[in-house]
Amino acid sequence: MRVKICGIRSVDDALSAVEAGADAIGLVFYEPSPRHIDSFLLAREISLSVGPFVTVVALLVDPELEYVNSLLEAVPVHVLQFHGNESAEFCEQFARPYMKVLRMKKDVDVLAEMHAFPNACGFLLDTYKKGVPGGTGESFDWVKVPLNPPKPLILAGGLSPKNVASAVRIAEPYGVDVSGGVELTPGLKDKDKIRAFVKNAQME
Repeated sequence: MRVKICGIRSVDDALSAVEAGADAIGLVFYEPSPRHIDSFLLAREISLSVGPFVTVVALLVDPELEYVNSLLEAVPVHVLQFHGNESAEFCEQFARPYMKVLRMKKDVDVLAEMHAFPNACGFLLDTYKKGVPGGTGESFDWVKVPLNPPKPLILAGGLSPKNVASAVRIAEPYGVDVSGGVELTPGLKDKDKIRAFVKNAQME
């Protein structure tokens, strides 16, 4: 089971994720978020700290084209993660693999949504909350996750060390993504929670 620790805002927290066995870290570039990184210099420092075998993911919400290009010039990012209403054409123009986030509304057809982004390298399923593009801290019904999907699915939304093993068992995702569930306060991670989350995710 692959694990991404999102909302990293310091080198110390990035290294805690790596030491715990995380496969990826997420950096948030969305100003309204308490986990937003407003310094490309800091983001670059964090990205370079994790070593060559840890994937660095940049989280974006309806960004301007120029902003994404500036980010990619300054920060060694491996994967882009789009949380907004971006089109497939927009997501595909940056010479980077990308994930599209699907917010799990009641009537969402995950497979149909996936077909609209045929070149995405994967899809992240997150809890739907009106007006909130992510980081809700709430989970959704994991039974809604389609089994044997055509592309990798990453499970997010309200995951924690306590429930991640059940989520993995029920949804059988490619990977899991956590932010608030391993924090002391928004943007400040808890080393023990990160360690427990990775361990429990990989138990299944």
